[in-house]
Amino acid sequence: MTTPAEEVHTEAAAWFAANWSADLTVREWWRLLADAGWAFPSWPEGFGGRALGKEAARAAVRARHEAGAFGPPNGVATFLVAPTLMHYGTAEQQSRHLPGIVDGTAPWCQLFSEPGAGSDMAGLATRAQRDGDEWVVNGQKVWSSGAQNAAWGILIARTDPDQPKHRGITYFLIDMHQPGVEVRPLREMTGDAAFNEVFFTDARVAEADRLGELGEGWRVAMTTLSHERDPDNAGLGDTPPFAAVDLDQRVGDHAATVMHTADGFSLAMMGQAGPLFDRVVNEHADTTDPVFRQELMKLVSTRRTTQLSARRAAASVKAGGQPGPEVSTLKLQGSSLNRAMREVGLGALGAAGMLEHDDAPIDGLFHRYALFTPASSIAGGSDEVQHNIIGERVLGLPREPGEAEQRELPWSELPRS
Repeated sequence: MTTPAEEVHTEAAAWFAANWSADLTVREWWRLLADAGWAFPSWPEGFGGRALGKEAARAAVRARHEAGAFGPPNGVATFLVAPTLMHYGTAEQQSRHLPGIVDGTAPWCQLFSEPGAGSDMAGLATRAQRDGDEWVVNGQKVWSSGAQNAAWGILIARTDPDQPKHRGITYFLIDMHQPGVEVRPLREMTGDAAFNEVFFTDARVAEADRLGELGEGWRVAMTTLSHERDPDNAGLGDTPPFAAVDLDQRVGDHAATVMHTADGFSLAMMGQAGPLFDRVVNEHADTTDPVFRQELMKLVSTRRTTQLSARRAAASVKAGGQPGPEVSTLKLQGSSLNRAMREVGLGALGAAGMLEHDDAPIDGLFHRYALFTPASSIAGGSDEVQHNIIGERVLGLPREPGEAEQRELPWSELPRS
């Protein structure tokens, strides 16, 4: 007797065999995937999915991989915006924004962190002031992945400075293609510019693009961040998350070049870190070295433990629910795993680990990932923030001294440097 997952695999495999073609344009292929419900199989019907359970959805993705078919859109739009919209968005907001996310025609960026509000994000100073049916936004955001290519952004801004810092924040959906929005790329030590700083000068947001209740932006933002830290996020795919995609390019040409142009962040988010590491070890490691073998086996154990933890955490999240503080543990495990893979992988390369770009083995792809690994301990909430979340929300430990008092003070009265 076949299981529902096996039935889905059979149906999906037949569909990909009949429809996948590298000669389609990216636009045509992504539209086909969305219309058939195979783009994001666990998402609701009509929005690129089939409302499948997790095992059945994995079976559908496995059928796509087996067919060698290019994946759906990937990035902030799919793994952050979409699940937040599904949880808090009105029917009108969902019908207006989800189709462009599903078919890749509307890339998004995240506008949360600020120069003075990183780890303490609730201290943000970007203001949004009501003006009739619109809000006027002024301020600065930083570390905004893919903002240079984004059509829309998810923004948290202070709407009531006389409320305590966690309660005077509102969540908005903002058009990035308007006067008053300036995006400046930030060059990293990798040579890439995946991140940006964004400046708002009298930019406008319609009241209809407020997500969630007025002053409840912190709660909505925590939902977004819980999905960002969830390695089992259904919207996290295997195509480049932050690239400027030519939708009218032949999908075969796009797929052939995208790996070699992806930055280190994209390689990690596309799930390429493990395959790149395995290739480095298989092609370059001296496995007769007992010290290297010992480090490699420690890493094998860590990878298996991390995968098991991710599966258990995923099983604990009810269908349609959102991840809880347990994803902070997974975030820490992922950061630790990235650092270990970097060290063991560069060790396997020996002297060649000092090379870069085209001079390095496998076209420098592993080096791009290795140089980016420090960011995994910062992006999505630093390791220190994750330890605090686990301590306070899981273990029930007391908050930092003085924090409880500060949480009740109006934001306008808080000391700022």
